[in-house]
Amino acid sequence: MSLLAIDIGSSACKAVAFTPDGEIVAQHTSAYTPSFPEPGHAEMASHLFWDAVCACTKSIAASLPEPIQAVCFSSHGETFVAVNKKGEPVANAILNQDTRATAESNWLEQKLERRRIFEITGLVLHPMYPLAKILWLRRHCPQTFSSSAKFVTPIGYILLRLGLPAYIDYSLASRYLAFDVRARKWSEEILEAAELTQDLLPEPVPAGAIVGKLSASSAAELGLCAGTRIVLGGHDQPCGALGSGVIRPGQVSDSLGTYECALAASEKPALSDTAFAASLNSYCHVVPDKYVTIAFFPSGIMMKWFHDLLYRETRNSDASHYQELEAHAPPGPTGLCITPNLIGSCNPDFNPNLRGIIYGLNSATGPAAIYKGILEGLACELSQITQLVADAVGDFSDMSVSGGGTRSTLGVQLRAALTGKCLHVMRCPEAVCMGSAILAGVAVGQYANFEQAVGQVVREAAVIAPDLQIASVYASQIKRYQWLRSLTPPDSPAAQ
Repeated sequence: MSLLAIDIGSSACKAVAFTPDGEIVAQHTSAYTPSFPEPGHAEMASHLFWDAVCACTKSIAASLPEPIQAVCFSSHGETFVAVNKKGEPVANAILNQDTRATAESNWLEQKLERRRIFEITGLVLHPMYPLAKILWLRRHCPQTFSSSAKFVTPIGYILLRLGLPAYIDYSLASRYLAFDVRARKWSEEILEAAELTQDLLPEPVPAGAIVGKLSASSAAELGLCAGTRIVLGGHDQPCGALGSGVIRPGQVSDSLGTYECALAASEKPALSDTAFAASLNSYCHVVPDKYVTIAFFPSGIMMKWFHDLLYRETRNSDASHYQELEAHAPPGPTGLCITPNLIGSCNPDFNPNLRGIIYGLNSATGPAAIYKGILEGLACELSQITQLVADAVGDFSDMSVSGGGTRSTLGVQLRAALTGKCLHVMRCPEAVCMGSAILAGVAVGQYANFEQAVGQVVREAAVIAPDLQIASVYASQIKRYQWLRSLTPPDSPAAQ
């Protein structure tokens, strides 16, 4: 019997069925498209999450000869759905990329200092978090706010559609900007400052909890068997860390996706002045009694932008296009310096006005050189954020890497050389779903504990040691990159 992991992403839902030994036996992806009704607004009809989940489960179930043992859901963070007392949406889901709540975020800072919010939540105040957007709804859409009984995650919404309570695990609760990460409960201090009540938020429980079984009617909609156990997963980044074997202090992962995220596991949250200055996020792991500290930046966004410039007519990111560019990439440093900040920066400054820079172009520069220049820039950016994480949690020498970016051998080599870290490339590229499958397996007794599960299913495809010669020839480029990265645009608040 297999374990089914379903990850509700920001642009697609992905389902992967695993054997107890961690082998993929079936997978399916169903995409959806957000809407942008006004500048700074990003929404999606909530039923699209449900439709995508149903499409994935029906496809998976049709390809498997045996019933699925358990289903576990993971999700991207910050997106939420306002539902009424019947569990029905009263408005579109507000997505994590939505930035409408800047004024409300500033208001929160006046009510409760930025540093105090970080001490409680492990997050640095920002309008992307649900708390600020809930306040926006109260101010600008009072009818929607008054009709809302709860503000739930995409997972919570799916659970409601299954006739189950809209539970939230500690890791996703941590993404609301209202969760006390040390006490593992909603913060009375923050909710009082925001003038909100706790009953508007879902009930927090540990990741890996069995929250119910599929009824006959729900099972029919999903194409699964009645009685299948439903297990609560968590935020995609901690789930991906679990799927890469990062469960103990000192272990670090790097997920190479739309955003690239360096994540360190720890016994306690990193809430120091150093972590605060770097705007790190430190919050609950999906592994019991553990925490994660993360720094991230836009990575795959930059690569897809360049791909679409060259291959716009194909409308999809064909892997062969990247392979062709990599095969023709020039040897040694390109002389280009490219920053990936097409939509602003993340750690340490979180500057929404920052934009990408391409420095060093000449008349002989071709597509393959720009492609490699982007990889060089991503490696330079990673070298900076890994240092931020190390400064906050302690130095480390190894990282477990996963995600679509690992398909680029050149990209992985550059990351290893420029960070000085030994990179352990995971054999399974679907680390988030692997982590959710582990949660499901532990919950139903397939594995005795997380250590045994990781030892049984997490495997490496390759180990890339840092090449000191490559690092040496890029030393001057890293300095140039740091200079470019520090430039502040004239219209940025920091420049005024």
